[in-house]
Amino acid sequence: MSDRNAIDAGGDGGEAEADGELPRGVVDEIERVTRLERAAVDDNEVEAYENRRDKLLDEHGFTSRVRDDDGDDVLVCHPEEWHEDGIIRTDRIDDIDRAVEVPLEGTDDPDDWEAVDEHNRAVVADVREAHGDIHGDNAAILADFAGNHYAKPMESLTSEELAEFRTEYVVRNAWPSEKQRDVIAESIRLVFEAVDEPVPKR
Repeated sequence: MSDRNAIDAGGDGGEAEADGELPRGVVDEIERVTRLERAAVDDNEVEAYENRRDKLLDEHGFTSRVRDDDGDDVLVCHPEEWHEDGIIRTDRIDDIDRAVEVPLEGTDDPDDWEAVDEHNRAVVADVREAHGDIHGDNAAILADFAGNHYAKPMESLTSEELAEFRTEYVVRNAWPSEKQRDVIAESIRLVFEAVDEPVPKR
């Protein structure tokens, strides 16, 4: 995430608000709910995520829009005071660095999303072949999550992202069978085992 203008909340949170800038933790949460909104299939979920993002931004006097950057969507958060009737007034921009940009597509690990997806699908195939369809199906769900939400290999997911996968994505978007739900933690372990990586500690 390119939150180059976000401010760390710890220790600098008060200064961040005084300077009219977004704390890093707020930017992280805004990115998280925006990705969930984009992946949601239920209109009520979409609205809930939009409202959550708007509330977070409003608390800091910010608003947001999605910009097309050479085919990749970028969430741009900037002060509400820059706007008038939905149009940005360039004469009101006192400091361009107050804006925060969050890439919603593309990846740095590696650069090519297709390469990420190909890698993840190969891992899914390995898990399915070695451990059967239930774990293979769970691995496929994890591949969808890692690719569509974070555009990175499954083994690069952090403990926080894996927790989001288990508690939010699987419940709201995947509709796994009871057998799949019962072994989801084991399936995650097998995915990491397939690429000789340890599961991140919580």
